[in-house]
Amino acid sequence: MATEPLRLRLLKALQTALEEITPANGYATDLTGAVFRGRTTFGDTDPLPLVSILEAPDPINPLISPRDSGDQKGNWALLIQGFAVDDMDHPTDPAYVLMADVIKRLAIEKKKLTDYKVFGSALGKFINNIELGTRVVRPPDDSSNKAYFNLSIILDVVESLTDPYED
Repeated sequence: MATEPLRLRLLKALQTALEEITPANGYATDLTGAVFRGRTTFGDTDPLPLVSILEAPDPINPLISPRDSGDQKGNWALLIQGFAVDDMDHPTDPAYVLMADVIKRLAIEKKKLTDYKVFGSALGKFINNIELGTRVVRPPDDSSNKAYFNLSIILDVVESLTDPYED
């Protein structure tokens, strides 16, 4: 039996997948040690570029499951934020590159859906689909002194309500 709830294990698996974004793996960006979960505040001591995985502030209502079912299927909305290195002439260019690498890595996971191996074979059976949603790139502003992107993703998750630690 797992010692962490399914959703936390999925977030950690997503983090591991995004940390595979390195030049050695064919990407322009190196996110080794620069992917965080649940952080909204970063400072001068944090690496750049970096990515943070958050739950979307507005959750999506799950599908209604049968009365006698202990399982539920529904969409889990996540937000991936990426913060890029500075480019004084074209501030958003590095954020577009970083976002493209994240999208490429997520697309690789999406292709694994048919084999139930998305984010590792043990967790693949819980995810029916990965949808990439809206994406926005912004220059430095009141929210961040670095150019950044926001990328929404939706995981179609099937989970046990009676056993959130299900393997």
